[in-house]
Amino acid sequence: MTGSPPTALVLGGTGRTGSLVARQLAGRGLPARTAARHGADVPFDWDDPTTHPAALAGVDRLYLVTPVLRISYADQVAAFLDLAVAAGARHVTYLSTYGGQLAPPDVDIRAVEDGLAARDTLTHTILRPAWVMQNFGDAHLPVVDGVITVSTGGHREAFVDAGDIAAVAVETLLDPEAHAGASYAPTGPQALTVAEVADTITTVTGRTVRHQDIDPEAWIGGAVAAGLVPADYAVMLRWLTGAIVSGNGSTPNDDIEKVTGRAPAGFEDFARRNAGVWAHPAGVK
Repeated sequence: MTGSPPTALVLGGTGRTGSLVARQLAGRGLPARTAARHGADVPFDWDDPTTHPAALAGVDRLYLVTPVLRISYADQVAAFLDLAVAAGARHVTYLSTYGGQLAPPDVDIRAVEDGLAARDTLTHTILRPAWVMQNFGDAHLPVVDGVITVSTGGHREAFVDAGDIAAVAVETLLDPEAHAGASYAPTGPQALTVAEVADTITTVTGRTVRHQDIDPEAWIGGAVAAGLVPADYAVMLRWLTGAIVSGNGSTPNDDIEKVTGRAPAGFEDFARRNAGVWAHPAGVK
């Protein structure tokens, strides 16, 4: 892409997908620089533009993870991408959200997608993954007292392993030209209800787990009241849960296999590989 050796910047480099992207890139021989507020190769803070130039120095491609638990960030991202282009970046792989092209206008997911499409100095690839399997092992959708509490209306979602999202991202960063302008929606191989997820965790751990489906507004209000998300983020949760509650959650596709050459992990396989997380205080209590 440039005359210099290719180097990738991985934003959110200590996070769920970013850490895996960096590790997989290194294993494939592409130097990757991780960036995050703490614990990464370089410090990076969306709210501190003085951290941005050092992160971008010598980079020609980047994995873009936008600020978490926010709905307004398009202007920050646009300014950062301007700086990235000036520093020599030529490709962006953006971690969006399943159905991001349909996001409500007061959430900046779609604005970032549209902003990338409007740039003629950067190629881009958009990843719109389904809900991530790892949610069930951390603070997002924890198993508390044997119960997973989340609004779904009994409908299904094709939960995907974060490792498979990372694998798709890696291919797009290794060969940006082959994936320029593409969008992929990584999903798992099965669309499952959360009750079926709970049954699988029960089978794997030997501890009874069940799903409690509650009113969406009660669930969102509880998350805000508990300080898990800021109040203005409720619109994002309402959209995300609303897709599933209405029966419009993600459905299985072949994007992961098409890009990586291998089938995505199923939830049972994921659960068996990660059974220990449900013995931790953040898992089955």
